[in-house]
Order: sequence, then structure tokens, then C-alpha cells
Amino acid sequence: MVMNCDWSKPSTSDLLRPAQNAHTYQDLVHTANKGRVEGGSQLAASWPRPPAYRYEILDLNSQIGNCIPLADIRIGTWVHDIECNPGQGAKLARAAGTFAKIMKEPAPQCLVRLPSGVEKLIDSRCRATIGIVSNPNHGARKLRKAGQSRWLGRRPIVRGVAMNPVDHPHGGGEGRTKGGRPSVSPWGKPTKAGFRAGVGKRRN
Repeated sequence: MVMNCDWSKPSTSDLLRPAQNAHTYQDLVHTANKGRVEGGSQLAASWPRPPAYRYEILDLNSQIGNCIPLADIRIGTWVHDIECNPGQGAKLARAAGTFAKIMKEPAPQCLVRLPSGVEKLIDSRCRATIGIVSNPNHGARKLRKAGQSRWLGRRPIVRGVAMNPVDHPHGGGEGRTKGGRPSVSPWGKPTKAGFRAGVGKRRN
């Protein structure tokens, strides 16, 4: 007879915790050895079980995988799949291996630290899933060959200065030259950072 005992965790199996009943580990071993002769299954079924209310009641607000409002989540909990507006659906912390942390819970809004390090106030009625997104090593994997990048739908990146004038505004010329114009896309649109960024409102 094989006995798997773990006294540190509550269990509803036939093996009981010593703190909850009169049986000790030696008594269980003696009874199991005795049951090999007398019929272990019938003997184990006759062992008394403590009432269910004696077991530790798990906090539903701390179980991994539960999707509950931010107002019901404890401070310091790691969450993912966070809504920006109530009922909108998951928008934040959805990538593989990412998570956010509950920092502070004011009444109407909850302060959440996102994976980027930014702390954002979100409506406490928005829902989030407790835990971390699986596959944390997704960003650390290495592609074995160039073809594996093509399997993912990624095409090669070619610089404009390496093309011909018919293919790109930066193409052609002797040596590496862009023709004296700022960086543009193949269709002539400026592409440097800040081109599309709007001027923000001034803050005091």
C-alpha cells in the first residue's frame, strides 16, 4: 500500500492531518500495514473524516486565474489582462510573461504599476486576472535560422540607401549617401521620431 502524505496542505483524501484527528503518522502506517492483510480499501474507507468547516477557507480574491474587479484585489497582488474601462475587455499586461502590480486602492480608482514601470490610475470597477501570463521565456528565445523568422511572417529589412533610385528616395548615388534630404519612407513621408508626435499641453 502506497501512502502519499502532506501534512502542510489541507486534503480531503482518506489520509488525515494529525492536528485534526487522533491518528498520528505511526498509527496510519500501522493501520496500512494491517490493512494489507485485512483489506486496505475497506479499512481506509472506515476512517473518520473531519467536518468540512475545519479546513482552511481559501480567499477567492487571491486565487490565481480569477478575474475580479480591481477593488476586490489585495494590494501587492500580481495581475494581468487589465481593463482600461469597465466592460471593455483586457487591454493591459497581455504579452507573454508580463504582469502588473496593485500599488494602492483609493475608493474610485486603483493605482497599478504596469510592466513598463509606469504607474497608472484605473477605475476600480475594471476587472483583472490574478497571476502572471504564461511562457515568460518567450522574449528570450533565439531563432535557429533565418527561415524561422520567415515562418513567423517577418520579411527581411533592407535599408533605403542600399536600394536603387527607382525603389527608394534614398537609393542610388556613389557610396552611402541619402541625396541631401532627411530620412523618409519609400513613399516620401518623413519617418524620424517626433514627426507625428503632437505637442503636448503645458503643465504647471
